[in-house]
Amino acid sequence: MGYWGYFVVGREERPLNELDALSGAEGMVLRESAPDGWQVWEYASGEGDVGSMNGLALETGSPALFGYVMDSASVVVEAAAPESGTWTTCLARAAMAKYLGADQEGLTLEDYFLEPRDAAERAVAWAAEAGHTVPEEPLLDVLTSEPEPLAENLFFRMLDRLGVVPL
Repeated sequence: MGYWGYFVVGREERPLNELDALSGAEGMVLRESAPDGWQVWEYASGEGDVGSMNGLALETGSPALFGYVMDSASVVVEAAAPESGTWTTCLARAAMAKYLGADQEGLTLEDYFLEPRDAAERAVAWAAEAGHTVPEEPLLDVLTSEPEPLAENLFFRMLDRLGVVPL
């Protein structure tokens, strides 16, 4: 059985776990700090309320991102920024489609998540609001890749491509 849990990414001088937007996520652990106040926190239990991604973006005045890892096979990515708004996509799309049973119910993955090209476009805008100029193609590569071997590795590649947390 693989990893289940959240990664919470935001930019703030104070520890993110002290913010009101994440007050329901007791037990979060700092996973990594990066330049310019970026932080990656882990909420491994995945049970209970991790908090509000929109609230985190508004409280910090900076873009925020949640990654919910599902059995190390796929990741739901939710992003928010004060100006450019929210968007949701997933990493390791084939595994996510199996998990959702999308084909069986006549729904497609795109009924739940942005298509990779659209997600890459939104990710570029998200990064720009964070003060980073990033190209779309490396993000599209991450959004269309399969896990190697863990989906959380794709998530951290995405953070690198966004210019937030270097690998």
